[in-house]
Amino acid sequence: MKKAKRLEQLAPYLFAQLEEKIEQAKKNGTDVINLGIGDPDQPTPQHIIAEMRQQVEETANHQYPSSKGMESFRVTVAQWYQERYGVGLDPQQEVASLIGSKEGIGHLAFCYLDPGDIALIPDPGYPVYQGGTALAGGEPHYMPLRAENNFLPDLTAIPTKVAKQAKLMFLNYPNNPTGAVATAGFFQDVVQFAKEYDILVAHDAAYIEVGFDSYRPLSFLQVPGAKDIGIEFGSVSKSHNMTGWRIGWVAGLADAVGALVTLKSNLDSGAFAAVQFAAIRALRDPQDALEAQIDLYRQRRDLMISTLNAMGWNLKAPEASIYIWAPTPPGMDSRTFAEHVFTETGVVITPGIGYGQEGDGYFRISLTVETERLREAAERLRQCGIRYS
Repeated sequence: MKKAKRLEQLAPYLFAQLEEKIEQAKKNGTDVINLGIGDPDQPTPQHIIAEMRQQVEETANHQYPSSKGMESFRVTVAQWYQERYGVGLDPQQEVASLIGSKEGIGHLAFCYLDPGDIALIPDPGYPVYQGGTALAGGEPHYMPLRAENNFLPDLTAIPTKVAKQAKLMFLNYPNNPTGAVATAGFFQDVVQFAKEYDILVAHDAAYIEVGFDSYRPLSFLQVPGAKDIGIEFGSVSKSHNMTGWRIGWVAGLADAVGALVTLKSNLDSGAFAAVQFAAIRALRDPQDALEAQIDLYRQRRDLMISTLNAMGWNLKAPEASIYIWAPTPPGMDSRTFAEHVFTETGVVITPGIGYGQEGDGYFRISLTVETERLREAAERLRQCGIRYS
């Protein structure tokens, strides 16, 4: 039976390929240390689990939830934005729940792209931006993220013809995979650009809670005028170790939030109410566990940065996110280097090419590995003789 042509536009999902390779190596007896996937290794805090346990017992939660999310969940997200970022949101019109932010990001293209419409996509970038665009029949225009521009897209390099045809722009700061952060000035330029060309900005803020050394990541919605042309996707996945719970939100421009709710109401029945209650607890309660988690990531960041720099790299420690992004040694592309590291050490790193053509020549290390295993990985890298220069 012939499959739809749209599937041919999707590259095999990078992490699925990595998982196959890891499983085969394990079968062959390799002690694999996986630094490839950004899935928190620490457990969900106990007070959140306790809330979930209680809410699962409530029979009212066993019925269909609302497609746009419980009112108490939407109110909590709005309060969280007000308290942390000074952003005022109407929980009735400007906030909706998602079955994880990935789901909302992937579906957004169906709300705004007709076949042939253009989406502006960062390269390197989270593969779902391209995947959603392709499935909706849209055309991607890639915005290069390069070291010389602090891994921010150069808006002036986007051809005027492309900008006039574009309907969506995807952004993500703190950034995956580069770990880069955005300035208020850059976000202000984005708002001006989007207003000039009538483009919806979709900011993926999955790592907004993970900032180091007194740095506090910005919400795109903090910038004056951002809510007129943009939305932000949020989640408790990385901040509260809840990747498997699948709960997130979209906030911002009411028309865009409403469009996504309309689409979702025809495709899914919303997030399980008990999970929404657990997320409410995560956002409302004291953030001691989050602060401890960030400190743990900082220690791991410093361990890997010092290791790589001792091996010839000259890396600056990232200010945010759970990743280290580093260039491959001269003369080695990202896939070749990742395979070499894996063969020599059993350590999995992510080749940058998996995030786009501009990612080639780089690799990504995730800090979501138990600290002693990360230390073991660092020691293996040191001992195998790999050097940058």
